[in-house]
Amino acid sequence: MDEGNNNSIANNVARAIVAALAWNSTPDARKAAVSYLESIKAGDIRVLANTSFRLVKKDWSSEIRLRAFKMLQHLVRFRWEEFGPLEHRNFTNATFELMSEIADTCEEWALKSQTAALVAEIVRREFLNLWQEMLPSLVSLSSKGPVQAELVSMMLRWLPEDITVHNEDLEGDRRRLLLRGLTQSLPEILPLLYTLLERHFGAAMTEVGRQQLDIAKQHAAAVTATLNAVNAYAEWAPLSDLSKYGIIHGCGFLLSSPDFQLHACEFFKLVSPRKRPVDDSASDFNSAISSIIQILMNVSQEFLVRSSPAGGAIDESDYEFVEYVCESMVPLGSSNLQCIVGDSTTFSLYLQQMLGFFQHFKLALHYQSLQFWLVLLRDAMSKPKLSVNSSGDGLTATNVDSTLAQVDEEKRKILSFLNDDICSTILDISFQRMLKKEKLMTETALSLGILELWSDDFEGKGDFGQYRSRLFELIKFIASNKPLVAGAKVSERIIMIIKSLLNSPMPSQDLAVMESMQMALENVVISIFDGSNEFAGRSSEVHLTLCRIFEGLLRELLSLNWTEPALVEVLGHYLEAMGPFLKYFPDAVASVINKLFELLNSLPFIVKGIADMMACLQREGRLLRSEHNLLGEAFLVMASTAGIQQQQEVLAWLLEPLSQQWIQIEWQNNYLSEPLGLVGLCSERAFMWSLFHTVTFFEKALKRSGTRKGNSNLQKSSTAISIPHPLASHLSWMLPPLLKLLRGIHSLWSPSVFQMLPGEIKAAMSMSDVEQSSPLGGGNPKLSKGALTFVDGSQFGMNKEGYIKPNEADIRNWLKGIRDSGYNVLGLSTTIGDPFFKCIDIDFVALTLIENIQSMEFRHTRLLVHSILIPLIKSCPLDMWEVWLERLLHPLFIHCQQALSCSWSSLLHEGRAKVPNNHGILTGSDLKVEVMEEKLLRDLTREICSLLSTIASPGLNASLPSLEHAGHVGRVDTSSLKDLDAFASSSMVSFLLKHKSLAIPVLQISLEAFSWTDSEAVTKVCAFSAAVVLLAIFTNNVDLREYVSRDLSSAVIQGLALESNAVISADLVSLCRDIFIYLCNRDPGPRKILLSLPCISPNDLHAFEEALTKTASPKEQKQLMKSFLLLATGNKSCSEMFKHYNKCHRRNLRVSSMIMCLLVYYVPPLSKATKFKPENERRTSFRQAQLYSEV
Repeated sequence: MDEGNNNSIANNVARAIVAALAWNSTPDARKAAVSYLESIKAGDIRVLANTSFRLVKKDWSSEIRLRAFKMLQHLVRFRWEEFGPLEHRNFTNATFELMSEIADTCEEWALKSQTAALVAEIVRREFLNLWQEMLPSLVSLSSKGPVQAELVSMMLRWLPEDITVHNEDLEGDRRRLLLRGLTQSLPEILPLLYTLLERHFGAAMTEVGRQQLDIAKQHAAAVTATLNAVNAYAEWAPLSDLSKYGIIHGCGFLLSSPDFQLHACEFFKLVSPRKRPVDDSASDFNSAISSIIQILMNVSQEFLVRSSPAGGAIDESDYEFVEYVCESMVPLGSSNLQCIVGDSTTFSLYLQQMLGFFQHFKLALHYQSLQFWLVLLRDAMSKPKLSVNSSGDGLTATNVDSTLAQVDEEKRKILSFLNDDICSTILDISFQRMLKKEKLMTETALSLGILELWSDDFEGKGDFGQYRSRLFELIKFIASNKPLVAGAKVSERIIMIIKSLLNSPMPSQDLAVMESMQMALENVVISIFDGSNEFAGRSSEVHLTLCRIFEGLLRELLSLNWTEPALVEVLGHYLEAMGPFLKYFPDAVASVINKLFELLNSLPFIVKGIADMMACLQREGRLLRSEHNLLGEAFLVMASTAGIQQQQEVLAWLLEPLSQQWIQIEWQNNYLSEPLGLVGLCSERAFMWSLFHTVTFFEKALKRSGTRKGNSNLQKSSTAISIPHPLASHLSWMLPPLLKLLRGIHSLWSPSVFQMLPGEIKAAMSMSDVEQSSPLGGGNPKLSKGALTFVDGSQFGMNKEGYIKPNEADIRNWLKGIRDSGYNVLGLSTTIGDPFFKCIDIDFVALTLIENIQSMEFRHTRLLVHSILIPLIKSCPLDMWEVWLERLLHPLFIHCQQALSCSWSSLLHEGRAKVPNNHGILTGSDLKVEVMEEKLLRDLTREICSLLSTIASPGLNASLPSLEHAGHVGRVDTSSLKDLDAFASSSMVSFLLKHKSLAIPVLQISLEAFSWTDSEAVTKVCAFSAAVVLLAIFTNNVDLREYVSRDLSSAVIQGLALESNAVISADLVSLCRDIFIYLCNRDPGPRKILLSLPCISPNDLHAFEEALTKTASPKEQKQLMKSFLLLATGNKSCSEMFKHYNKCHRRNLRVSSMIMCLLVYYVPPLSKATKFKPENERRTSFRQAQLYSEV
């Protein structure tokens, strides 16, 4: 290519660079320029190289030259292999000459940096072939002057870039080769860097003395570049090499230079966290760390002396530097404490310096030191952990004891240095710093002096909550280690604050300090008295002293006669914080209770007055319904401490105005008498949301009142007497309109109603963006413009006339809110017990909940089961099972069995769940819909299985016997077998199986669930199936026995073949064991199932049964069942194990221990799962079970 053409291409590229970078270029011009430059980069490599070398010359502008350097770097990194060996040589020589040319004081720093980066890129590509050849030239170039030295240091800084910064473009082998080559070259690189540091620092100081400031700046730039290069090696170069070649000494010396101390300190920040090697270089590492600690401690000591009241002035630059020093000392003490803890003098001085930083008035220094003290105390007070060699060379008992003793001794030695003075200082500072600057009054701030408290302006350290939680953790550690010190300090400070408040003319305005100490007190009391620290086991003297300290504090708190609400609230929190102490000082409990009742005595009058004011404000339109609900909930919280009678009074005041609207028949006739009535309701904005807030307040009232009961329905019938719930008398008027409202909402999804709905309501029935984003891990989408958000949580669109009308999102929010809160109201009402079941007609409830179950979406069915049916089942009295359960559960189970079976079949065979979407509720891309469908399917599956697990819970099956009472293992006296009806009166599983209309769909669900790839659902089904197995064992029901022996046994074994069930294989094996052991002699099914497995012969089954007869241990029998099932996968060692087992038994050896040893050796556990496959690939054959049962 001729010279003229080369110049033409270079000119075109230069113009394109200018056009791409110019701010006044048109978008089209910029796009064309970028496209042209990309074509050059992707075009002929020699044209690219020739053009770029032309454009890096001084004739061009800096912008063009910089872009040209980038093009050369791109060429070396991505297209280097396209050159031949001779071209590699020529390119390298040209680049090195360019490096020499650009070493000019007039050149910009960015151009020198890019030149160095280009040379480093070439060296990385040709390291082993080029480095040794180039090194003498680099040394020679660096000796010519400060500018050349700066350039060589820049190149050395860029050289390890691919080691310190992960680069996806660099293959692993190349990275390893580069690391190996650089490590081998450290004996040449590190001495060169030290020489450059020493030479140019000295030259800079000399030139400053001569007032040759321009030359001094050149030497200073060389020193800075060399320090940057040193820091590039600090993260990975062996610490022994950094010490051996003087780098640690050189950087330590530069800490005394204000111009270079920050760069030098960066080196120590990088080397301080380095971990101690386990090879022979550990002693060299310890020596290097010790020298680093000594260097930093010398700097710290000098600063702490100067920053003391007697020291000299310190400016902000000094604080920035010392913060770097402190940041370096923290990981030294955290990761490499073993290097100094042996020297008592050094370690003690180190702790004093870190304490000095902790109590320093500068927040940044305190914050750095806080992290050190946390790590130190956490490690010193933790229990030692020993790791076992994975190769099997386990530690001997002697070695274990020796290692544990050594670790304990080191921890005790560290704790011995933490004397009372150190702990007292840490507590004093922690107590003071739990305040936030913005919360302090002026007088309080003045009393704290120059202490720099946390402020919202403090950047880069997280939020105040995280910081304060670390202070609390530190306080707890000290309280656990030094309980007397912590107790005395916290008590002393609280009493001092109380006295200050008593003397204050406006104590409520100075409350911030008192509030801050409440959490400190709580953490100290918990750490000392919660039982985990064996308070009761301490010496009697310590015990007595602690009780005396906290008794005095409690006496001070009880003597306070505060009446202002803010002060009373704080006092209540303090008394609550003293709770753990009262367990060991019961004499004070009566006084505390009296004090609390003293505070509560005025509650009825306060609440009644505020309730009247609320009613007045609401009538005047000055109190929104959402605000009413919040205030009402607050009253209920207060009333909950005063007993049932007080709750009833408060509820009467709060519910009376709501009931006047809620029970009116007019709105129910207008909007709830037929399905399309809701269309009219959705057009009445104010009334629509008024109903919503009424329902949500019902929900809050149920959550905040009464006492939650356990499942006591098996101990009493509906006629049992108990303390009435405060809301029991209100259910009769609260629930009927709610049931009508929910029935109307459910009917919207029925096909006959849906087709008549207006488009706006149809759109509102679809899933919102938030609901669609949730299964995909998406965030909350932003609100569209023009939407107004009201305090009641609704959104309304503003039309062009300015009137507010409900929009699609508003209706969707209302429908969801009514459904969610309405379901919760019904579910919570069931927990009240008899009043619910007696005041509501089951026909009405069933009509509301089940009438449109076929049209319900999976998400709504799941919510119905979770919020209503599960609580209802737990709370339903025994004598009402017949009336309630069959009416509600039969249509639910029939529908869910069909829907789940169809969707799971589609997911497992076609890879997509195909959840029913009759009305286009699910929208979006195909992939998005598929993910959402699977999420909805799994959620409903788990909820239905959770319902089955609840039905099988012990509280609802009190009469169900256990296998422990069966007598001889494997045998049940057939004469003792009972009818299924004998258990049905007090066992819900038996009741369900007794009614075939319920039993058939439930048993079908439980069978199919074992083939569904969802371990969470299978776990819950296992609990239900275990109860079914028990009933098959202890009853004479032939159908049930055949179902368990054949269908269930086969399903469980097939479930073991699924990889997704590997994590719960122990439960499945246990079911197999119970079925075979207790039913194989009463039904041929279990044996037939096992003989049908692959790789199983009659002899194998005989050996297995013989082995079972030799042990009565259920644990050993489960292990034998596990090994037998593994035998079905082709594991022949298991067969030998059975023979060996029987032989050992005949010889009357110690069978149990021998079997356990054999099982551990031969039979890996089935419960460990390997990495899960995609959903549609999770099914596997039984033969492949061994793939995920290996250890």
